[in-house]
Amino acid sequence: MSQRKQVNETNARDSRLHWLYKVAGMSALVTALLIVVQMIVFIIWPPPSTAIDTFKLFQENTLLGFLALDILYVIDNVLLIPILLALYFSLRKTNESFMLIGVALGFIGIASLFASNPAANMNFLSGQYAAAATDAQRTLFLAAGEAMLAIFSGTAYHISLIVGSVALVIIPIVMLQSKIFDKATAYMGILANVLALGFYVPKIGIYILLFSVIFLFVWYILITRRLFQLGRDIPNEE
Repeated sequence: MSQRKQVNETNARDSRLHWLYKVAGMSALVTALLIVVQMIVFIIWPPPSTAIDTFKLFQENTLLGFLALDILYVIDNVLLIPILLALYFSLRKTNESFMLIGVALGFIGIASLFASNPAANMNFLSGQYAAAATDAQRTLFLAAGEAMLAIFSGTAYHISLIVGSVALVIIPIVMLQSKIFDKATAYMGILANVLALGFYVPKIGIYILLFSVIFLFVWYILITRRLFQLGRDIPNEE
């Protein structure tokens, strides 16, 4: 049975969602492309580990400063909002309870990520540090910068990683029960986000997290294709 007929059978045809699926599909595609850019940036320009090095980076190249502090990851999470909404509406008839839990956790993860990212604050502090007239002022701004970097890898970041990964495991599990998405898409989502939690494995966690990005990229490509199909399957009644 074709996926288009399966969509019809699960009552996914709702003209009010026509543009949501298209926007979500475009968001997923852009996210997949940004994942590649993020990996290239991480390899070529590793993020600085101290406030003074971060300040210098912002002063030399503001764009690189924002990139080093994961501004693209923030953009990824903005783009995740329409994706989560589209996945909810496409899968709610399969298991609405699980989808509500998954999407709610996803939004908590997004909010936590926003709270943890210090890029704008570090750019401001960098300017203040450069303009400081005394050593005491520079010391104060450096201390504030170190505090911002601590937040960057602090509680909010870990909530974002854990809760966001759990959300994107729950949603692919619902995909396995539905006829809207194929099993390959579901398994890629589960694998990517279970591996992301491997970040907490001692010593090798960061490498497991980086490895998970490969599967996350494939998952976004697969849902891009399916979301665009859903957008076409739904008649535009405007």
